[in-house]
Parts: sequence; C-alpha cells; structure tokens
Amino acid sequence: MQRARYVLTEPIGRNFDPRFKPELSPKQLLELGIFGGKYMTDCRDEFPADWFEHAKLCPERHDPVLNCFGVNASQPLSVWRKKGWIHPADPRGWFQWYCRYFLGRRMPEEDDRQIKRWIAIRRHIAQIKNNCDRGDLSCRRRQRQALLHWAYDSRRM
Repeated sequence: MQRARYVLTEPIGRNFDPRFKPELSPKQLLELGIFGGKYMTDCRDEFPADWFEHAKLCPERHDPVLNCFGVNASQPLSVWRKKGWIHPADPRGWFQWYCRYFLGRRMPEEDDRQIKRWIAIRRHIAQIKNNCDRGDLSCRRRQRQALLHWAYDSRRM
C-alpha cells in the first residue's frame, strides 16, 4: 500500500482547535481496543511504531472481543460512505482523520466538519450519566464503546 502524503504543520499532539478536547490519544485508543482491532492493520507504517506496541489488533477480521467493552459498536465502512461521512483524504473515516490531526496535519474545512461530528457524539455521555451507576462499566457497553471510538473515556463517568 502506498504511504499517504500530507503536510504536518503543527507539533504532534498539540495546537488543537479549542473546541476539540479528546480525552485519549490514538495510541491510548489502540491499546484499549477499538473497531474490533481491524481498523489500522494495513497502514501501520504511516503512524509512529510505538502506537502499535500494545495495540489490540486483528488483521484477519473485525473481532469485537478485542474492543475495550467487548461489544461491536461499529458500522461497516460501506455505511459510512453511504452517509457521506468519508472525506477522500481520509478513506477510513473519523479515526484516520484524528490520527493525522494528532500528528499535526491540518485541513481547515475538514477539521471543522470532523470536530463538529465529534462534538455531536457527546449526547451519548448524558445518556450514560443518566442511566448508569457511576463506575458500572457493564451498563450501556455499546454506547461506551462508541464513545471510546471518538476519544471520549466513559470509564471516568
């Protein structure tokens, strides 16, 4: 696979849009278990090797057991494409955008769109807070896993 080409204009993990405050880095997300371990298996050389040292990955298939909450909270990439959520620069979607943004790539219009999507996911936080006892990680596991995919850490709620 050809390595993606883009310009990094900000220092790694710094100078984020003030509206965008992810609670976890891409490395932390990969270590916790997201997207059934399948998401980044064919583009590892694009990202820092240390992101993958303890990542929960499964190159063969999507395996929900690898997810932090042990459930499938993902939709197929085909659904993302159909809904218009995929930008041509980031064909794997939001998490690929976040990884590249974290590294320092900036694309103002796309960054704004993705940050607005990230903000919109917050509605699930209120549902967990309103329906789950504090510290009960077995409550609403699909919502918790979905939030994790978006760098929100519901384990602290």
